[in-house]
Amino acid sequence: MDLGEMDLGEMDLADVERIGTVVAGGGQAGLVIGYYLRRHGEPFVILEADGRVGDSWRRRWDSLRLFTFPRYASLPGWHIPVETCPTRDQMADYLEQYATRFDLPVRTGVRVTRVSRHGELFLVQTDHGRYLADQVVLASGAHQRQRTPSFASSLDPSIRQIHSLDYRHPGQLAPGNVLVVGAGNSGTDIALEAAESHDTWLAGRHPGQVPVDIDSARARPVIPIVMFVFKHLLTLRTPMGRARRPDALQHGAGLIRNKLEHLDAAGITRVGRIIDVADGRPIDAAGEALDVSTVVWCTGSGADYSWLDVPVIGSDGRPVHHRGVADGEHGLYFIGLEFQFALASATIQGLDRDARYVVRHLRRHARAARHPVAPTAARTLTT
Repeated sequence: MDLGEMDLGEMDLADVERIGTVVAGGGQAGLVIGYYLRRHGEPFVILEADGRVGDSWRRRWDSLRLFTFPRYASLPGWHIPVETCPTRDQMADYLEQYATRFDLPVRTGVRVTRVSRHGELFLVQTDHGRYLADQVVLASGAHQRQRTPSFASSLDPSIRQIHSLDYRHPGQLAPGNVLVVGAGNSGTDIALEAAESHDTWLAGRHPGQVPVDIDSARARPVIPIVMFVFKHLLTLRTPMGRARRPDALQHGAGLIRNKLEHLDAAGITRVGRIIDVADGRPIDAAGEALDVSTVVWCTGSGADYSWLDVPVIGSDGRPVHHRGVADGEHGLYFIGLEFQFALASATIQGLDRDARYVVRHLRRHARAARHPVAPTAARTLTT
């Protein structure tokens, strides 16, 4: 019999670990939840599929540097020990050290394969054991599933295709012209790097840009204002935040470090959207076929909830929730979602407030689970 068809009375509990809360994901979102659970003395475990905390950052491109200064790139309780915007590896190492510093119970190399409801509890199945939990927090990140246009498969096989999640350095680019599809922050970063050694096209609509050079002294007084807007004005509580949310979910944020003048100075040719493929070559909105040897798809990525066997995912593929508290499923929570409460929610500076809100609700549910009015048969079997 499949585990999903069992009730708790039929389940062999010998190899099932009982725990108050399972946090699925040991990136920055999961660690912030862990920080607050530890402070409040809640029993929990963090399950991380990668071999080391921070590996999700180590897989990003080599030259990646965050947009935010240390003040905004730090998790609660410990300031990141760098002087300027951290690099990819500095961020990865900081997360690893953060987990150690606060003695967070992260189990690395443990991939969650299924979460299902069993009465009042959740059964969390992994490739290294099973857990019964009163609460589950999904902190698995928003970038597991690559998005590419349906016509990508029609490109000539001689054209090398790379998604931004797989891009590491220009050595992956084939000799010849490069097309970067997607003009957001990742796309412009990669296009600027590619342009140092290749003739480069950048396709996609301009998403807008921060009007100052964030790395300059002139930006110092401006950045706190921008961050305040992202965190406190563009929220679900304000009309402008609610109006901004649909576009933010669809297109993401505007350019932060890179500017149109940087692209022009690098000799990058900007074109409109790529709309089709003809004779194996990409076609832009003007109908021009582009002669390229490499296409880098910076067309976004999404969360993977295929392992979540609980009815909380809407028809748009996004969780149905209020500020990270799942609708209709007591004890299930999310953290690190795009615009979970504010435009800043999916950024490091937005995690603290969202995590405190989620943990407040989680603790209320945990108290009810520890002191039920009428213990159920399921709880009797597992205590």
